[in-house]
Amino acid sequence: MHTLEAHVCAFPAGRLCEGPVWDARTGALLWVDIRRGHIHRATPAPDGLRLDATISLSPPVSAVLPCASGALLVTAGNTIARLDDPARHFDPVPSGSDSARSVPAPGLLRVAEVALPADGVRRRFNDAKVDPRGRLLAGTMAEAGGVGSSALYRLDQDGTLSALRTGVTISNGLGWSPDGRTLYYADSPTHRVQAFDYDLDTGTLGAPRPFAHFADGEPDGLTVDADGRVWVAVWGAGQVRAFDPSGKPYATVEVGPSQVSSCTFAGPDLDLLVITTAAEQDAAGEPNAGRLFTCVPGVTGLPATPFADQRLVHANGR
Repeated sequence: MHTLEAHVCAFPAGRLCEGPVWDARTGALLWVDIRRGHIHRATPAPDGLRLDATISLSPPVSAVLPCASGALLVTAGNTIARLDDPARHFDPVPSGSDSARSVPAPGLLRVAEVALPADGVRRRFNDAKVDPRGRLLAGTMAEAGGVGSSALYRLDQDGTLSALRTGVTISNGLGWSPDGRTLYYADSPTHRVQAFDYDLDTGTLGAPRPFAHFADGEPDGLTVDADGRVWVAVWGAGQVRAFDPSGKPYATVEVGPSQVSSCTFAGPDLDLLVITTAAEQDAAGEPNAGRLFTCVPGVTGLPATPFADQRLVHANGR
């Protein structure tokens, strides 16, 4: 196992940055600041990444994902929605500036909504990813308390929403093996990542099996590289940890801020590991908390599959 070091990006800190994804069609990195309702966009620059635009929505906004139509799929609160023609809504960052203005975007087109029980527990969507066949998997979490009160959902290409796994507390860490037949998943408070057989034809899960345990932190977002290694952001430990497909430790990336929230491979060659962090509660005073970091680990990632929204576009006449 080897140790790598991450380097901080120049643009300003967020509060709860999450969900980085590389959009190969536009050559841009997208991520969200959940608490502020921001969708950020950055593009490659000679010195790394440059923040170039932001969309502002009503918080919380927990994930943003490219769609096959060119739209963006957004999870906000307990709703999944589509934002058409996103280029029109991004507010550019002036040349030479390192921060974006927040300009409210127009209303989103609702695709699906989770019916929340009237039990007084506040829930919202959290991590979300698109499977290799173009379906969305998105999990929920309880904002406070509510142990076992959330779930992992699948949104099919026709807009049908189904629960895949219940009894979840904080749904996180979604990623697939290179052949798409293994799903890696974390319910963060359990301190473990589990592996599931994944049926690509039906989008259903097999029984869980242990993959990795984290005694000193909670697994948050994760990504899988082209050789099948799983890179896990460890909330509370200030690290990203990588494991080979058997679960054997492969590498540790030292980030700095304790609240490491997610990671993805970005850039034209998918060889840049981008890491998001948060500045929540006790971590707010840590140096560089809430900022993005990058690392060149010597491996490449897997391309993100866009959500297959063609049937939704046709149904809405767009």
